[in-house]
Amino acid sequence: MTVHLEVAEGVGTLRLDRPPMNALDVATQDRLKELAEEATRREDVRAVVIHGGEKVFAAGADIKEMQAMDHTAMVLRARALQDSFTAVARIPKPVVAAVTGYALGGGCELALCADYRIAGENAKLGQPEILLGLIPGAGGTQRLSRLVGPSKAKDLIFTGRQVRADEALALGLVDRVVPADEVYTQAHAWAAKLAQGPALALRAAKESVDTGLETDIDTGLAVERNWFAGLFATEDRERGMRSFVEEGPGKAKFL
Repeated sequence: MTVHLEVAEGVGTLRLDRPPMNALDVATQDRLKELAEEATRREDVRAVVIHGGEKVFAAGADIKEMQAMDHTAMVLRARALQDSFTAVARIPKPVVAAVTGYALGGGCELALCADYRIAGENAKLGQPEILLGLIPGAGGTQRLSRLVGPSKAKDLIFTGRQVRADEALALGLVDRVVPADEVYTQAHAWAAKLAQGPALALRAAKESVDTGLETDIDTGLAVERNWFAGLFATEDRERGMRSFVEEGPGKAKFL
């Protein structure tokens, strides 16, 4: 298998395992979708880390495999490609990408599916599809522009250039830069802390933010309002407010 789901302390790690560069071939895409859906279903997975290993996150699609595809083949495949990444983006739990080494093309697009990105000092990110006479096809034109803004996204997509971790941080493409050997540890710690939080409220927060970014503000406010009121029916809300009143803020335990 080219992708594994490993669970510990409420954190599910989606680990890419296709040496040497974690190229995202069709089999890997399909396996990624399968395990993202499993992580969504499993109650023992309360947060997720996406990791490619110590040396490389994912260097993009399998170009040799793609070269053999004609127009008809890609028409049939393109939706499945996007669906595999969308399955990751729609995991209704906190998701962090632990980015080491190259995250290019599909690798960058996979990182974009996370809620938060921690990159190693050795990381290089980019959307080099234009250099192949293509454009990003796994959500890059949409998620990148929503994350960093249209003009910065167009610069990266039009030129196909790679950016190092410090520039990626300045662009807003990643959220934290750490030594390469600390990437997974820090990403797991971020996820483990949130895994201790109120699961339904975290799901509500993620869905409210994501829906608001994809639609008009009135629709986004309606989603927020419905979730906000609905959470008053949960045990976590009762526990959180009781702890606040009796013990002060930040001391509630939700497990």
